[in-house]
Amino acid sequence: MDLGQSDNDLDVLTAKLATLRGELHRYLARMTGSVVEGEDVLQDTLLAATTALRNGAEVRDMRAWLFRIAHNTALNLFRSRKREAAMKEQLSNLPSPSHPDPSITLREALTPYLALTPNQRSIVILRDVLGYSAAEVAKLTRGSESAVKSALHRGRAALSISRAAHIPDRKPLAQEQIEALHRYATLFNAHDFDALREMLSEEVRLELVSVDRREGKRRVSGYFSNYAERNDWHMRPGIVEGRPAILAWDRDDLNASPAYFILLELKGSEIRNIRDFRYARYSIADADWAPLRNR
Repeated sequence: MDLGQSDNDLDVLTAKLATLRGELHRYLARMTGSVVEGEDVLQDTLLAATTALRNGAEVRDMRAWLFRIAHNTALNLFRSRKREAAMKEQLSNLPSPSHPDPSITLREALTPYLALTPNQRSIVILRDVLGYSAAEVAKLTRGSESAVKSALHRGRAALSISRAAHIPDRKPLAQEQIEALHRYATLFNAHDFDALREMLSEEVRLELVSVDRREGKRRVSGYFSNYAERNDWHMRPGIVEGRPAILAWDRDDLNASPAYFILLELKGSEIRNIRDFRYARYSIADADWAPLRNR
């Protein structure tokens, strides 16, 4: 891996993100224990990086610089919100599907990484998940190789114990949520976007991850127009990390895993929030997902 280029331009940052964004997300998903939380921290990381470059920051090694910002942004999140204990409590009690499909093998759980200290977690992820050498990890974390090897040994041991630990049963989705998800997916596949617009609350919010944000029923309604022009997807109701979701398959490869997902926040039969990961497909790779059975 090249850790020695000299980069300090916003255009270079944009170009680098074509390959680095997924790698940064994979790191942050494990740092936070969630692909969704990981994307939140990734956006904060990119905002901090962009601001620093605009303020004249000189960057000799863009990759290492971005990883350090990502690491520090995650640590600041843990400290400022006191999230570590709260995340463990929240993630161990997230709902699971009422009727999961047993033929689907869920992705490796991210929550065991939360048992590691942030430093151990960072080093284990960089070394064992992203494949950096001990020397590269030392450079990325500004530590010594001996410190990296020591933290790696302790982190691996803690991770092994954490993975073996029992995870409490999760609460099922409410029947009302299940019915709304089935209706949403059915209408989507039928291209009945007018009916989907009727499901939106007046205060609905949309995030098309890494592309656009909108608020209010009138503005969010236009989001469906882009989907109306395409026919490359097939939607199924499901869950992602215990959250109500729509799983999007490639229409030409329905036997594969879903290509991406859309999180939905529901109140009764109304949609209050849409978070569409169509343009952040790297997120599905580590997501804990499952489809809901047909009714």
